[in-house]
Amino acid sequence: MPELTKLEPITASVDPSQSQGLYPIREVARLTGINPVTLRAWERRYGLIQPTRTESGHRLYTVRDIEAVRQVMGWLERGVAVSKVAELLARSTSSGCVSQPLMADEHGQWQVRIRDALSDFNEPELDRLYGQIFSLYPVESVFQSILMPIWHQLLRSQDEFGRTSEWLLFDNFLRARVQHRLHMQPVDASHRVLLVALPDMCRELQLLVAGLLLSHSDRVVRVLAVGQPLDELPLICEKVMPQAVVLFAHQVLGAAHQRRLVRLAQSLECSLALAGEASNGAQEALSGASIVCLGSEARLMNQRLESELTASI
Repeated sequence: MPELTKLEPITASVDPSQSQGLYPIREVARLTGINPVTLRAWERRYGLIQPTRTESGHRLYTVRDIEAVRQVMGWLERGVAVSKVAELLARSTSSGCVSQPLMADEHGQWQVRIRDALSDFNEPELDRLYGQIFSLYPVESVFQSILMPIWHQLLRSQDEFGRTSEWLLFDNFLRARVQHRLHMQPVDASHRVLLVALPDMCRELQLLVAGLLLSHSDRVVRVLAVGQPLDELPLICEKVMPQAVVLFAHQVLGAAHQRRLVRLAQSLECSLALAGEASNGAQEALSGASIVCLGSEARLMNQRLESELTASI
C-alpha cells in the first residue's frame, strides 16, 4: 500500500526567505482531495483562500492555506453553501480558532508523523506519538488542531485503497483513549452535564471528543450513548439531575430539528444547550428559544457553558 503523502515544502524560484513551507497547487490537491480547478474557483469567486504567487504566476500555499481548505471542505460537507463559508471562516479567525503560522506548521509536522504511523499500521508508534503530543499541548490543541483533522481527512478519502483500514485503526485508537480520559473525571465535581448526540448528526468519536473538551475540574460530563432517544431525556434528567443537557451535532440543522429542540427545551427542568458545528449556524434561528448555542471551538464552548451553569445556580 502506498504511503500517505508527506508535507514536503518546495523550493520555488522565488526569494529563498519566502519559499519555506510553501506547497504547489498539485501538492495541495493531493493532500486534500480537492482538484486544482476547484481550488482556483474558491480563490477567484469566493476569496476563501489567498495563496502567494511566484514571479511567473504559480500559486504557492502555506500550511495555514491547507488548513483553510480542509475547513472549507468540512463546512460544505455539513450542508453550508459555499457563498456562506467565507463569513464562517472569518468568524473563526476573529475568535482565535486559526493557529498562528508557526504553530500551524508545527502541528502539520506532527500530523505527518501520525499519518506515517497509520500508513504502516504501527500502533505502538501511534501510541508513542499520542503521548508526546499530549505532553506538549493542551487538550483542545491536541484534538482540534492535530488529531481530528487527520481523522476527517481519512474519513473523506475512504474511496482510496487502504484508507478505510487506516481510518478504522485511528478511529478505534482514539475512541479507546478518549473514553479512558472521560472515565478519569472527578466524581465530586460541583456541576453535572449530560452530553447527547442528535440522531444521525455525528459519529461516536466526535461526541466523545466534545465531552472531553467540555470536561473541567469542577464539571463532570456524562456522555450518553449514540442513539439515545431525545424523547426519553426528561426521564433520564429526573434520575441524574444534571445542571445542563448539551446536545451535540456536527451537521447543519434543518427547520424540523430546530422545532424539535424548542419542544425539548420546554420539557426539561434544566438548561439546554447546543454544541458542535450545528450551533454555529443555528444561533439566529434559536435566538428566541431558551437554548444556548455554545459553538464548536473548545474555549468558546467552555466559556458559554460556564456562564450558563453559573446563571442557573
